[in-house]
Amino acid sequence: MTDAQCYRRGAIATPHYQATLAGAAVLADGGNAVDAILAANLALGVVAPYYCGYGGDLLALVWDGDALHAFRSTGRSAAAATAERVRELCGSHEMPVVGPHTVTVPGAIAGWFGLIERFGTRSFGDLSSRARVLADDGFVLTRAGAFRLAGSTAIPGALGVDDTALRATYANVQPGDLVVQPALARTIAALAEQGPDVYYRGPIGAAIAATLAEHGGVMTAADIAGHVAEYVEPMHAPFLGADVYEMPPPTQGATALEMLRMAEQLGVGDDGVDRVHLQIEISKLALADRDTYVTDPDHMTIDPTELFGDEFVSSRTALVDRSRSRPVEPRSMADGGTAYLCCADGDGMCVSLIQSNFTAIGSGVHVGEWGINLHNRGASFSLDPSHCNVIAPSKLPMHTLIPAMVLRDGRPEYVFGTMGGHVQAQIHLQVLTRLLRDGDDPLRAVSAPRFAVDPASGSVGLEARFDPNWVDELERRGHPVRGMRAFDDGAGHAHAIQRLSPGWAIGSDPRAESATAGL
Repeated sequence: MTDAQCYRRGAIATPHYQATLAGAAVLADGGNAVDAILAANLALGVVAPYYCGYGGDLLALVWDGDALHAFRSTGRSAAAATAERVRELCGSHEMPVVGPHTVTVPGAIAGWFGLIERFGTRSFGDLSSRARVLADDGFVLTRAGAFRLAGSTAIPGALGVDDTALRATYANVQPGDLVVQPALARTIAALAEQGPDVYYRGPIGAAIAATLAEHGGVMTAADIAGHVAEYVEPMHAPFLGADVYEMPPPTQGATALEMLRMAEQLGVGDDGVDRVHLQIEISKLALADRDTYVTDPDHMTIDPTELFGDEFVSSRTALVDRSRSRPVEPRSMADGGTAYLCCADGDGMCVSLIQSNFTAIGSGVHVGEWGINLHNRGASFSLDPSHCNVIAPSKLPMHTLIPAMVLRDGRPEYVFGTMGGHVQAQIHLQVLTRLLRDGDDPLRAVSAPRFAVDPASGSVGLEARFDPNWVDELERRGHPVRGMRAFDDGAGHAHAIQRLSPGWAIGSDPRAESATAGL
């Protein structure tokens, strides 16, 4: 018996019901899982600009029925971006959180077209039709959407970014308002008619470069034109009898696998305060390793597979005290939000896709004539020349984005992922433990209370649904606990699909305006 919704011929989950409806309509019309998830993502960029959009990045894992493919379309820094130059322009030794210097080349557009070319059965025009209507005619904002949009649009101005163009589109929105984005509809129409070149080598790219220059940035049209989306080799490791697949660097996929390997080596144990304590300690150690080693793969000093290899994992589990919290050295780093989507179809194709602006609505730099919010993935760079992730010309920043898939006997068993910035790998550990150790169905697994370690301070957020006795015991063990709401955005928005025989069980996160649908 399962509490999750079950479907025979396909299922989709996203963090916004409008996006889920757009994807489900494509499934119902005979489209495959890639078609459906792209239609959903294109709509999501319109109705949830505080998560993702047409100025962000994209990563995906695709099971085509025979093999697993990892697709990366994440952008590089400007060719003129050096630590010295950014320090000079910002007047600071700390990498800014928002603003023009945090913008790397947006990869989402190339990602969408690349997936269509290899796996899709519909054109971009067909798949974007619902998104274009939502942008042109508008959509009604819910209370939760208004809260998130107001909060995200307040960030850039508060941090000193000229957000005039951004606020002209999104300021003072209230629940029940009709949000219309005609400039974004124009972008969608141009992409449908002219393809990705209009973005990377045409008037949209030129407008992006010009807007960044107006804000004091150094990215050029040539930087944008040079973007390349590529297929890469996924990484995997065993966990509780299954094989967990993650994206390679510059993502924190190796970090998630390190956490899983440490958990298995230490013993997962029953659901209880001892398990939570171990998972917190595991998370702190693996995140520290991420910040020491993970960056653009061309700049890494070790093979990323070492981070979840037997020898390295054993060296880390030896540092875990089962009765006491390990202190964390405070450090400065940006955090952000994201959108995760998953889909499976009746032929067995599965897609795990993640797409992001990073910090809420992104950098705060808005390309007004095209309605594009530029992301701030470059905020994860450092200006410290000794740091592995120091900004450099045409470099990929470390990415928190990690779509995942679990295979058993060479076939997908779970399609899984989450938004949540630095919390994403921690959520993989918590949710996959519930799926693979406890036997929870997807809805139970993603709905359960979660913790969230802040890698900058070491503080541990605990959702209000945790047993108060557990909270007291974690504090007794030395964990600096901070309270979170019962279903808190800070604990991420996870979704999961489980393969049945036949069909699919699916669960979407109650922390978002999420929905599942299927056939």
